[in-house]
Formats: sequence, C-alpha cells, structure tokens
Amino acid sequence: MRGDGAGSGSYEYLSCQKTTRMIWNLTSSYTDKSNEASMVSASLIVFALAALFFNLNLFSGISDVGAILDPKVRVILSKALSLFLPVMSYLFSEAKNAGAAASAAGGSTGSLELELSLRARLILVWMLLVELLRKKVEEIRMEAWHAGTVERAGRVAWLGSLVFFNLRAAGRKAVFGILWTLCAAKLVQRMTYTEVGKRSFAYGKNAKLVISYMAQMLQNDAEVELEHHPHGCHGGDELLRRCKYLVMGEEVLVIEPINSGYRITGDIDAVTTVGKIWTLAESDHLLASLDMDHRLRRLCVSFALFKLLRRSFERLPLMTEAETRHCRDLLFRGLYAGAGDGDGGGAEALFEVMSDEANFVAEYYHSVVPVVLASPFFLLANYVLLPLVVLVLCLVVVVLCGNGDVLFSLRSIESDNYTMSSGGVATMARCLLRAVATSPAAFFTAIDLSITSLLFLVLVYEEVWEFVVFLLSNWFMVSLLHAYASSNARWRDSAAFRWAIRRILWARSKMLSHHGLRFKQFSVLSSCRLSLTLPAAVSLALAILPAVSVPCQVKQSIAEYMAKSLYDGGDGMSAVAEHPELLPFCASGGGGGGGVGVVEVILTWHIATAILEEKCPPAASQSDDAIVARTLSRYMAYLVAFHPELLPGNQDSTELVFQAMNDELKQVLGFWGYHLRPLLMLMLRRTRRFECDMVVMAGVAERRPASKQQQQEMTVLQKGAALGRALVEKAGRDGAGGGVWKVVGDVWVELAVEVAPASDEERVMGHRKVLPEGGEFVTVLWALAVHTGISRRLAVTLTPPDTMDRV
Repeated sequence: MRGDGAGSGSYEYLSCQKTTRMIWNLTSSYTDKSNEASMVSASLIVFALAALFFNLNLFSGISDVGAILDPKVRVILSKALSLFLPVMSYLFSEAKNAGAAASAAGGSTGSLELELSLRARLILVWMLLVELLRKKVEEIRMEAWHAGTVERAGRVAWLGSLVFFNLRAAGRKAVFGILWTLCAAKLVQRMTYTEVGKRSFAYGKNAKLVISYMAQMLQNDAEVELEHHPHGCHGGDELLRRCKYLVMGEEVLVIEPINSGYRITGDIDAVTTVGKIWTLAESDHLLASLDMDHRLRRLCVSFALFKLLRRSFERLPLMTEAETRHCRDLLFRGLYAGAGDGDGGGAEALFEVMSDEANFVAEYYHSVVPVVLASPFFLLANYVLLPLVVLVLCLVVVVLCGNGDVLFSLRSIESDNYTMSSGGVATMARCLLRAVATSPAAFFTAIDLSITSLLFLVLVYEEVWEFVVFLLSNWFMVSLLHAYASSNARWRDSAAFRWAIRRILWARSKMLSHHGLRFKQFSVLSSCRLSLTLPAAVSLALAILPAVSVPCQVKQSIAEYMAKSLYDGGDGMSAVAEHPELLPFCASGGGGGGGVGVVEVILTWHIATAILEEKCPPAASQSDDAIVARTLSRYMAYLVAFHPELLPGNQDSTELVFQAMNDELKQVLGFWGYHLRPLLMLMLRRTRRFECDMVVMAGVAERRPASKQQQQEMTVLQKGAALGRALVEKAGRDGAGGGVWKVVGDVWVELAVEVAPASDEERVMGHRKVLPEGGEFVTVLWALAVHTGISRRLAVTLTPPDTMDRV
C-alpha cells in the first residue's frame, strides 16, 4: 500500500513538473514585452468568441428548439469571424517566431528544433475549433454556393498548410490533422447539401415542378368533377380527403423538361398528397391515435402550401385564378368550415396551418441546420454513415502522420501530447488549481486552457443540439408521415417504427414551444418612447416592446371577414357604412399615393382607439370587440413605426407621415412630457387620461371636417384626436359604449386585411427578410391572401363614396 501511495505521489510530482514546464512554455512570451500585447489580444479575442458561442448555444437551446439563428446575432458573429482568421494568423506567426527565437537562445538542437511553440500550437487549436463552429453562422441555401464556399475552402486550405507544414512530431501532427480533417469534412458536407439540393426536384427545382403539377392536376380534377358531380361541390373534411396537393415524393413524377415546365406522369399513387395523409389518418389505427387533434394532418397541409408559396419568393409565375379558387375552397370550405365548432376552432385551425407554413418558409431560406433535407434516409446517411467515413479518414491521417507505422502513430499521440495521456488532464488541472492563487503564470495558463475546454464543449454541444433539432423538426415529422404513407402494411406494423414515432412526438410535445402566433404591441400615447429614439433594429433587439399571443378573437374576426369578402362579396361591408359621421376619418389625406393614405388612416384610428380606451373603457359585453380593436390597433401602429416596408406604398413616404405625427406629439406633450413620461407621471401625478386630454385638445378646433379640403388641412394627430372625441361622444349617446367598440374592432379587421395583400417585389422581399426574425402576423395574412387570391381591390376600401367618385 505504501509503495502504491509513493508511486502515485511520484507520478503526480512528475506530472506537476511537466505542468510547470508547460506553464513556462505557454507564458514565456508574456515576459517579452514586445509580444505581451499580441498574446493578451489572442486570449481576449478567443475568450469573447467562446463566451458568445456558449451563451448562444445554451440559451437558444433552452428557449426554443429551432433551426434558425437570429439575423442580428448572425451578422455580429459573421463580422467577428471574418476578422478572426487574419488576426489569429498574425498572432500565430508572432507566437511561432517568438518560440523559434527562444529555442535559438536556449541553444536547442535536434530534429525537433523547428517544432512549434506551445503558444503557437494553442492558437492553432483555437483557429481549428472556431472554424468548426463557424457553421452555426452560415445558412444552408439551396442556391448558388460558389461565393461562400470558395471563401471557406480557402480558409480550410490555409489551416491545412499551417498544420502539415509547421508541426513535426507525429503525435501532434496526427491530433491537429484530425481537427483539420473534421473541418474539411464539414466543408464537403455543406457543399453536398447545397449542390444536391439545388439540382433536386424535391428541393431546388421543386417550385417549378409544382407549377406544372398544379396545372395538370386542376385540369384533371375539373374533368372528373364535371363528369361525376356536375351540380354540387364538396366541403369540410371531404374536400381535404380529395385534395391532391403535393406533400412529398413528387420527384418521381418528372418525365422530361419541356418549354412550359415539366412533363409529368399522371399516376400520383407513388407520391404523398394531402388527401392520402388525411384518409390514412382516419383509417389507420396508429395515425388515428397519434393525430386525434388533427395536428399532423394540418402540418402536411402547411407543407403543401409552403411549396405553392415558394414561387412568390423565387420570381416565378404567381398562382393562377383557378389555383387560388381551388386553394380558397380548400382553406375556407374545407379546413375552416370543417374544423368550425362554434368556438373559433375553424379560425384556430386556419391560422395554425398558415403559421406552420411561414415556419417552413423561414427554415427553407434561413436555416443553419440541414432540416430541409430531413428524412429517414438522410438521418442514416448524415448521422450514421458519414461519421463512420470521417472516422476512417481520421485513422488514415493518423497513419500517414506516422509514415505508415500504425503502432508508432497511436503511441505517439499519447507521448507527444501530454493532455492526451490517461489522467493527464485531471492531474494538470489539480496542479494548476494549487498554483493559480500564487502564480500569475499559472493563472494565465488556466485561462487559456479554460478557453480551449470551453470551445470543445461548445462544439460537442452544437453537434448534439443539431441532431436534436433535426429529429424534432417539422420537416422530419412530415418525412416520417410520407414514409409511413408510402410503405407497405408490414412496415407500418413494425414495432420499432411505432416506438420511434411515439417517442419523437412525446419529445416534440415537451421541448417545442407552443406559443403560437404572436405580435408586438406599440402605442404612440402609452408605450415606452425610448423605442422611438433608438434605431429600429436596436429597439427590436432589446425587446423593449411587449409581444403577446394573437387573441383567438382576432383570428376569428379576420377569418370571418375574409370568408365573407371572398364568398359573399366585399361591397357594402365597410364597418362605418352606417355611421356617416365617421366616414370622413376614413378618407386618405393625400400625400402622393394610396399607401400613404392607408398609413394615415391607421395612425388616425390608432390615436382615436387609445383615447376611446382611456375615456370609455369597454363593458363586459364589449370585451371581445375591445380586445380585437386594442391589439390590432397597437400591432398596426408597430408596423408603421418599425416595419414600414411591409405596408402598402412608398416606405419613405410612410416614414415621413409617422415622423410628422411624432414631431407634433412632442409639441403637444412638451419635451419633458414626451421623453420623461414615467418620471412626470410619478412626480406630478400625471395620468394617461391627462395626456389623452392634451391630445384631444389638439383636435378640438376641427372636430368634424365638412369637406375634403378641410380634412387635408388637418394633421394626422388632429384627425386622430377629433375622431377620438367623436367616438367618446358616440359611446356616451349609446350608453356604456354601445356598438362603438364593435365598429372600431371591425375597422381594424378591415385595415389588417387591407394592408396584407402584396405582389410587388419590394414587399415580398420584406416579408422574406422578417421571417428569420420570428416573422410577423401580417406575413401570415399575406400568405393567406396569396393562396386565396385576395387583392387590395377585394379588401374593403374605407374611402367615402364621394371621394371615390372624384378619384
């Protein structure tokens, strides 16, 4: 026993001696004052990156299981990483030269005379690990890959030259060679993703294929319907059972390319359609038990609609009138009517489908994880076979570094790398902890090694989290349903498949967020005005504005209004048609285009709604209408202030209108009342009612404009104040609010539908831009308008009839 203890103590003593020499080698460059700044800079740069990656992976993983990295974070990381390699290459060269100078001064000779210093090797490790982590920032695009990939290939080639032309010891070259092999494998992997996806009919060419398919499908359906059902139409679930929209497997339909697109086969039994999934979920015992709430069926509908929506983003011909008519019936007469149960279930189902579709679009164009390619085959190829291939390549690199001697190569890995030896890391950590309090050199060494360990942990975490995101993604779930629907009965009865799909659905229910649709709320009279003084990107990044779930009352009201507009006609449905005293406030006030007019109407009714809310709180019977009015009012004001590119008309004109209103509000409230409202409310006991009174006074002079000329002379704030006073008076006459809140709520529903449709490229690209930021509710409405053929002419125009005649 004593001998064992003595041997253990002797081993630890020798290990601490090695640690001491390592500390000296690692920190010797700090003693050279000329290199001190560069050495400290290297540690600080990598520490900042390691901390950023650690927080990014940890907190994004806890908050949500997603395949999209926030664009603002991605921009910051990409800019930092673009400077990382040149800076670290310079610091590597400095450390290499310092090590060579120290070796020459010490008179060292021998075959390892030119071996890199420990400091240079540590910097090289950091460079390799950060290159492996870089994929967290890079989107996977099914488009041209040459620009980004060539740049990354250059970085990988440069790192390879640093590894294989600077390291001499076989064990060290093998370890660094393994890291470089992983970098090269990730590069080839990303190139394969994009190249295969770009050439595939299932991904890159899918939008063009779907156009050809839809044209043929609608023609065949029209002939069959005319033959078998000449006088009637289907609705509810029956319409969904007959739906032939593509879900997966359509690449097998292509016969040959032709001028108008692709010639496809008429046999669609080999592909998975919405109708096939819907029918199977009703007849198959497993799917029926797993999809009692129709969530999986609706997910397939969302995926099929996503394929139709892609043409809007890829400058392809838009949906034809026949396609929009068919899609309109599917969504409103099938999904909306079929799920309706009197309590808004149809609206919830409709917006759930559209929200999932928006997520599919966002992940297709902005994903940093290969969820787009998700399938059981890709799972096997990418996460089982590819690691085996990379493992073989790493073994080949190890053997080549040892000049073909396998045993020598494996032994040299441990002998040339102290941290790779058994117990080496634990012993080194204990020795460092003992010396860190008394030795500055040990402290700096502990910092550098902690940075390296943190990078390794983040790398492992990222790989595991990517696999989790892949398994739990909607893409993989749809691919599983496709595989299940396409397989034979024997495979469907497989106990392994049943166990796997149940476990995945259980994990999805526990880990995926179910917040549903959310939108931000902003009020020009009550929200924090710090959000307006800061740049819009900063305000949104700091989450100053509250985000709330879209109320079910809002979904129900919009769905009802759109259904009536599409099937019953939109003429004469204006919310203020029976209230002539409110019509002038719905007229646009010039400014060079209808877009500016819509923005003026939004701001006018937003100010009036805030005044009505403060001076005439809704009664219990009006709570639903008040929720619709209040939340939509604040959301539309948020769009005007922070996302004018999503609204109709010229973005610059919209910004000018809002800025003029904001400047006038500063004059009405005063500098202190505008900028220090919370402080004044606390010190002077100012209330929101007091501020509303000040705003109302701004519109007293011209409460009810009698002519268009007088209306145009009023500012937006004055019109909002005058309208607010008129609504308050009307509520007082009706008693307890009467139908005022119903009118205001209907106006906001009409405005929301009015601004949603868009076909111009600027606004479409605006919707694509906001998708990775979490998306916007108006983007969901826009997608719904695209599918159902709603245009701004269909939406009810709030301009009075006499003004319309003049125009």
